[in-house]
Amino acid sequence: MGVKEKPHIIDIIGRKRLQWYGHVKRMQEERLTKLIIEWIPGEIRKRGRPRKTWMEGVRAAMTTRHLETDQWLNRKEWCLSSGRRRQLY
Repeated sequence: MGVKEKPHIIDIIGRKRLQWYGHVKRMQEERLTKLIIEWIPGEIRKRGRPRKTWMEGVRAAMTTRHLETDQWLNRKEWCLSSGRRRQLY
């Protein structure tokens, strides 16, 4: 039997981020969590290099897994393609 490698921490974070994104996108429109995630602040950023936003991380995880933006509508397909499968460690 071969030894299974543990997933890299960056892969785990990307998978969990996509799971939460799909969960929130399927919520009702008036839910506070959905309103906060879709809210864009109108403030001026501080000087220096701008930090990455949470949505930029979601978009990066979606591009690495070749996911479409509206794929979250089908829950089963989203779970399978975002990496949420039963894993034995």
